[in-house]
Amino acid sequence: MRLQDPVSVLPKIGPVYVSRLEKLGIQNIEDLLTLPPNRFADYRHTTKITDAKTGEMVTIKGKLNFIKNQYSKSGKVMQIAEIEDESGKMKIVWFNQPYLIMSMRRGLEMNFSGKVEFFGLDKALMSPDYEIGNNLVHTGRLVPIYPETYGVTSKWLRSKIAFVLKVARPEITDYIPLSDLKNYSLLSYKDAVYNLHFPNNDEDYYEAKKRLAFNELLSLLIQSNFRKEIWKKNKALYRIKIKISEINKFIAKLPFKLTPSQNESISEMLNDIQKETPMNRLLEGDVGSGKTVVAAICIFAVFLSGYQSVIMAPTQILAKQHFETLQKLFNKFKIRVKLVTSGLEKGDSGTADIYVGTHALIHRIIESEKVALVVIDEQHRFGVEQRTHLVRKTGKGNKIPHVLTMTATPIPRTVALTIYGDLDLSILKEMPKGRKYVTTWIVPSKKRGPAYEWIMKQINENKAQVFFICPLIEESEYETLKTVRAVVKEYQEIKNIFKNFRVDILHGRLKESEKDKAIKKFKSGKTDILVSTPVVEVGIDIPNAQIMVIEGAERFGLAQLHQLRGRVGRSDKKSYCLLMPSGDNSGSSRRLNAMKSHHSGFELAEIDLSIRGPGEIFGTAQHGFFNLKNASWGDTELIKKVAEYTEFVISNKRNYKTLITRIAREEAGPN
Repeated sequence: MRLQDPVSVLPKIGPVYVSRLEKLGIQNIEDLLTLPPNRFADYRHTTKITDAKTGEMVTIKGKLNFIKNQYSKSGKVMQIAEIEDESGKMKIVWFNQPYLIMSMRRGLEMNFSGKVEFFGLDKALMSPDYEIGNNLVHTGRLVPIYPETYGVTSKWLRSKIAFVLKVARPEITDYIPLSDLKNYSLLSYKDAVYNLHFPNNDEDYYEAKKRLAFNELLSLLIQSNFRKEIWKKNKALYRIKIKISEINKFIAKLPFKLTPSQNESISEMLNDIQKETPMNRLLEGDVGSGKTVVAAICIFAVFLSGYQSVIMAPTQILAKQHFETLQKLFNKFKIRVKLVTSGLEKGDSGTADIYVGTHALIHRIIESEKVALVVIDEQHRFGVEQRTHLVRKTGKGNKIPHVLTMTATPIPRTVALTIYGDLDLSILKEMPKGRKYVTTWIVPSKKRGPAYEWIMKQINENKAQVFFICPLIEESEYETLKTVRAVVKEYQEIKNIFKNFRVDILHGRLKESEKDKAIKKFKSGKTDILVSTPVVEVGIDIPNAQIMVIEGAERFGLAQLHQLRGRVGRSDKKSYCLLMPSGDNSGSSRRLNAMKSHHSGFELAEIDLSIRGPGEIFGTAQHGFFNLKNASWGDTELIKKVAEYTEFVISNKRNYKTLITRIAREEAGPN
């Protein structure tokens, strides 16, 4: 059995289970073996029945005397069993698991692990894990608890992983030489995958995580290098001749002064687009740091050379925002700007100098047109295939346009260089002059009433407009989410509370025409309060919006909270952000307090890394960043070590052919 074999090679795993496992990110044997547990149940304390104390987590080995279903007066069913060892007898109790009667037989020697509690006047094991025999997987040890999905339990996963380790462990080979493992104090890969699931102690587990994290980051960095080498083989479709005097005139006519880092980034890009190798650069900047104008100057340079540019945005809202911004910037220069989204074209008829749109651009751009620059905004929201398709469609063979990608999600430099190692990096560090900090408050439940009165006063006296952001569209039926105020319900409540004000709603399930109508009304001042999901996180620029209210604030990461806060404070008016946790949630107070005292997205990203657990920062909540399984973006020391080792491996390619080949095989293609 090989690590790259699909999980379908395992016994009793058919198409249904293959589909279920895909939801957990498991497609092959190696995915299964590197799936980290969420936590462990500590069942290492083995004891005799008479020595078991209430409140303890214990493992007891004994003979099953009987098991039966017993019904309560209310009709609920319990499973009552009795086990016996040489020291005595003990009851075992389960609830609503009648199938247990069929899976256990009287007289079996079994292991039971769980918590000892009182059942009536007697001690009993309550809902314990159990298994037969001496090859302990589910009891008597540190027992891993995994992320689950419908039909796939932790017990099921443990059984499959234990089977694979037994069958495949002898076949597991290490592609990092033994001498390098010693230099970096790393376990062998074989020991690491075993200790990830069945460690003897905490130290074994953390050493396993360290080794698998090293592998994960090493693969990411070598794949980035692989993509970079592939990119260098491309030729620029069109080399741009820079007309610096015309560009300087354009910059001089801007209604604001560029920041030092904007000027530096522009210089880097203008230098790139003159080269034979196409530009492949990431522009990273905080909310409101002026990324669009930097891109616009690069687009202007392309226009002066007689070529076209394409801007692709992840949503129609953001695409329209770019369209309107570029029309304003270029209205005196006779530059034709066209908006292309699914079912909508707007702007100049016929061909254009700049095409702005969503992924619909991929199918609508005419290959014969002279596209010299592709700008991809919030690039992590697009799939690799979408980005590659757009670049290749506008190119000719190995001749492709220059590519500028942008992100408003602040990422610490060390992490950015790891995630985007194949891209050249430009960072906008300062905010434009005149941008005021948004005052941020945390509003507990008891202060909601006064907060609403204050908002009414701001609307009446200052003509302020207000965003109310909710994390869900409809109320969840799950117990843990019942306190989260959903946007549909919140909309009704806000309409009742703010009876004398104009309230509207915006969320992703509305038709595009309805979204446009809601945004236009808010922009034109016909709406006082817009109740919305985080669909407004990027792309909506309402200068008169002065107040951002975020419901269930503890459910958002700092990066997303900062993005949402960036929707206000976009004029010279004093602006505010009100963070409203669900109930009296105090578990997230450190993160929310960070929002009060920090206004830099980069600072908040560093804080988020230090607070949140491995793999949480750039997971699904952050729209598709590389989601680490065993590594942590917060472990900057390990990232540095892996970067150092990657450089060593790349510079000694001949001696590391096996390692590079194995990792390159995992690479799906150039980004």
